[in-house]
Formats: sequence, structure tokens, C-alpha cells
Amino acid sequence: MKNSVFAIFLLLIISCQQKTEDVSKIKEDVSFLADDKLEGRQTGTEGEKKAAEFIANRFKKMGLTAKGTNGYYQEFSFLPKTDPHSEVKFTKNQDGTITGRNVIGYIDNKAANTIIIGAHFDHLGYGGEGSLYRDSIKAIHNGADDNASGTAVMLDLASKLKDKNTSNNYLFMAFSGEEMGLLGSNYFVKNPTIDTKAVSYMINMDMVGRLKQDTTLAVYGTGTSPIFKQVLKSHNNKFKLIENESGVGPSDHTSFYLADIPVLHFFTGQHEDYHKPGDDSEKLNYTGMETISEYIFDVISDLDDNGKLAFRKTKNESESTPRFKVGLGVIPDYLFDGKGMRIDGISEGRPAEKAGLKKGDIVIQLGDSLVTNMMSYMRALSIFDKGDKTKVVVKRDQQEVTSSIQF
Repeated sequence: MKNSVFAIFLLLIISCQQKTEDVSKIKEDVSFLADDKLEGRQTGTEGEKKAAEFIANRFKKMGLTAKGTNGYYQEFSFLPKTDPHSEVKFTKNQDGTITGRNVIGYIDNKAANTIIIGAHFDHLGYGGEGSLYRDSIKAIHNGADDNASGTAVMLDLASKLKDKNTSNNYLFMAFSGEEMGLLGSNYFVKNPTIDTKAVSYMINMDMVGRLKQDTTLAVYGTGTSPIFKQVLKSHNNKFKLIENESGVGPSDHTSFYLADIPVLHFFTGQHEDYHKPGDDSEKLNYTGMETISEYIFDVISDLDDNGKLAFRKTKNESESTPRFKVGLGVIPDYLFDGKGMRIDGISEGRPAEKAGLKKGDIVIQLGDSLVTNMMSYMRALSIFDKGDKTKVVVKRDQQEVTSSIQF
């Protein structure tokens, strides 16, 4: 009996040590990728190239096979868009082109099917079109959460899956050009380095670094294969899951869903540092990231003997999203599942700040429209034009507060 207790105790110590080591490695990876020296990893820059070299070296040390078109790299060149509504055109190197590079490593278990596990590693450099930073002084956008966090979890999963769950092969991919319009994943789907007909499903991690105290974790694409919801539920004992069935969203999983591949996308929510210089490595929840990695590993393990997963089309929710000409100037809490739209951040000098709204307020009425969720909030917002005045009602500390607002 004593020997059994000792063996269990020893296993617990070993498990804790392994978790501590994994957390430390995740933190080390993020710290390198989100360092000022890489200058925000904008696609095509020297900083992004250094990040790609770092990821390729990590793949090599873990024993992953190179699966790009040039070693671990799959380069693609494109002309930047001049019309924001047009599609980027991939091209051969010409004057004015930008060259990005996906980084691709492979675990070949000689299996019939392959699982793709990916995360984008590019970010915004010193800001540019996608930045929400309004100061006139140029500043590096390090993108620790967006998306050094997802890249680090992807690398952690590569180490976890080496010599385990061998009924599938694994393709690990760090995407370039996501911030410019899912370019790297789009290019790979059109120019794959493996047979995509043998891909069972794809997992994407984008912004998984800020798991909150309430442990809310969003998972998108849950309707893209009939088995996903059951498996996600059976292994969840740590998260408050927010599930979204749609396979279409503003990250790289969309490229694979549009190629009829089941997808899952993991996300811990937006925050006030999103697309700003404040998205730095010291603000991340590294233990939370390792917990998410363990959860994804458990899901992959469960699906190991299921063969090629069935694909199912889902409703594209973006097609029914109302268009609007004005905004409150807030960051919505996309993980909030209560009644209304909870504010996760306030932009300076915008209508919400001028109206006295605060982080944590829950918008329950805008004008004459009741707000019950994100979609009803967007519908309410879509009827207003610049210069319009109306009222907004928020719930704050169990009280309703009414304010006047001008767009």
C-alpha cells in the first residue's frame, strides 16, 4: 500500500515538474517573438524573418521534418492592396512586392490522414492600417497575445505530440500575412505541400494568451464536424466554454474551412491592448496558455482513432452582420454570454468616453432598441449616422445608468 501511495506521489511530482517546464518554455518562446528587437514582426520585414528563423530552428530541434517549398519555409510574394475592397494578388517578385513566409514542420507517422495545427506569427510592426493606437509618436506593436501566444502554444503542442497519438500525421504551420488578410493560410490552401484531401481537420490558435480569472475560452468552428461538440464537452473540466458553430471568422482557420476542412479556432478574447503597443509579454497568462494546450492535446488524443472527420458546412454569420457607419468607440467583450453587450475597453476621445461609459458597463439599450447580445447591439448601431444623438442605457454595478451620446 505504501509503495502504491509513493508511486502516485512520484507521478504527481513528475507531472507538476513537466507542467512547470512547459509553462517556462511557452514563456521563453513568447518573450523572443514579442521582443522589441523583432520590431513587431510585420510581414516581409527583417523582424518577421528573424521570427521565422526562430520557429524553424524550434521545429528542427524537436525533430520535425521540413515541409515547406524551401526547407521549413514556404515563401509567397504579393502586391499590397491599394483598394481595401479588392483581393491581394500573389505574384512573382516585382518592384513593390512584399514577400512573406510560412514556416512548416511535419511529424510523419506514416498514417493515412493528417491534422494541421497552426497559428499566425506576423503582427503590425510599427502600427499601420490595422493599428488602434492613436498617438502621433511611432511605437512598436509587439503582438504578444496577437499572436506570439498562439505560436507558442502551437510549438508546445508539437513537443507534446512527438511520438504520441500516432494514428495521424501532424503538420505544424506558422502563418505569415494574417494581419494583411489571411494571406499565408490562403496561399497554402491554394499551394499545399501535402495532399489536403487527406487532412482530417485543422486547429488554429489566435490570441490565446489572456485567459481571464473566470476561465472563459471561446471555440469557433464547433459545427464544422458533427463530432466536435461532444469531444470538446467530454474533456472540459476547467473552462467556461463559449462555442460558435461557424467556420468563418477573422483568422486563418477560415482559409481551411472554405476548402471543406473541419476547423476549430481557440481564442481567449479581446482586450484594451489589442492592436496597440501595450500588447506585451509580461501581460500574458502563461499557466492559462499551458492549460489550453493540455486541453487541445486531450481533444486531439480523443480523436486519434476516429479516422478522417466528416465535414459540415455552417451558417456564415458574417453575411448577416449589419453594416454601420458609426461606432461607440468601445472594445466589446466577445466572450460575455449574459444579456446585453459588455464593454471590455474604452477608446479615448470617442463617443463612449465622452458619454461617461466605463469598462465593465453592460449596454442594454441603444436608442429605442433593446440590446440582448452582440448581434442586437450591431443592429441597433447600424441605424445611426455621424452627428446623430441618442441615449444609451447601461447596467453598472446592478444599477441602470442612462447617458446621452453623440456619434
